[in-house]
Amino acid sequence: MNPVCRVVVAANFERDLSESESFLVAAGPPEAFHSLVSDLFDQVIPNIERFPEMGRDFLGRRARSMQTIARLSRVHARVAAGARLREYFASEYLVLYEVREDRAALLAIRHHRQLSYDLPGHW
Repeated sequence: MNPVCRVVVAANFERDLSESESFLVAAGPPEAFHSLVSDLFDQVIPNIERFPEMGRDFLGRRARSMQTIARLSRVHARVAAGARLREYFASEYLVLYEVREDRAALLAIRHHRQLSYDLPGHW
């Protein structure tokens, strides 16, 4: 089946991927980063190409604090007219991407363990 949209990679996504590699090499089994890259090319990118709206609406979430309201309003102001921010949950990863017409830009990626607090680092 032909793709509905073209997927491109933002510089920030590349940086996040590099950080994920460092994180996974230090924290996990040696094949974890290879598995992530395989998932991206075998599942995530083809799925977004075919079904760009499949991810959850990032800006449609309900704000539950003043900080979230402020941050979401800043994000709304930066998102181009007609663009939609989506979240794609892939295995152990969260991918943030932007959809515009026939293009989807991968903006950020994080492993779920990278989303946690580093409490020992604060004490």
